Amino acid sequence: MEARRIVYFDRPGPENTAAVVEAVRERRAELGIEHVVVASDSGATALALWEALEGTGATLVSVPEHAGFSGGDTPSLSDEQRRALQERGITVLVCSHALSGVARSITSKFGGVSHVEIIAHTLRLFGGEGLKVAVEVAVMAADAGLVPTDREIIAVGGSGGGADCAVVLKAAHMNNFFDLEVREIVVKPRSRGRKPHPATCAG
Repeated sequence: MEARRIVYFDRPGPENTAAVVEAVRERRAELGIEHVVVASDSGATALALWEALEGTGATLVSVPEHAGFSGGDTPSLSDEQRRALQERGITVLVCSHALSGVARSITSKFGGVSHVEIIAHTLRLFGGEGLKVAVEVAVMAADAGLVPTDREIIAVGGSGGGADCAVVLKAAHMNNFFDLEVREIVVKPRSRGRKPHPATCAG
């Protein structure tokens, strides 16, 4: 396979979303990838990807934050926003976050650090919050049976809004996490920029 250029952004953030969408559209076509998963709390980033992928036959999964993630019981995705996605054939997945879950509750109450939080912070070293989120939603979608684990998919994440990172990876289930392979970085920020909120997950 010939070498290809990685797109680097000067800083993380939602201003990179349009460039991420275009890069995903191009790389998906080049590799013939059939599944794309994206972290999208409001559905806006998922809709932007849907427009870029419409007519390609690609399956799109949108993963918002779960209810209670930022406090209270209200889901991040409203019923209206969910309908807008589902009417376009986008699958919406809401579930516990693979790289925090109950472990975060334990460290919040008793202190220390969990194994999964070490994994999350290590991923941030390589690609900021967006890379961690992209890997996380890929695992979540695999556990729900929405993306395959025997062939490549594209996963998209962001740093508190929009998208700023996309990777080609072979997903894995949570109980086989270390079988996951990040095979390509398509786009990422050159720096982590502002420090993300400790609770940030889906972009």
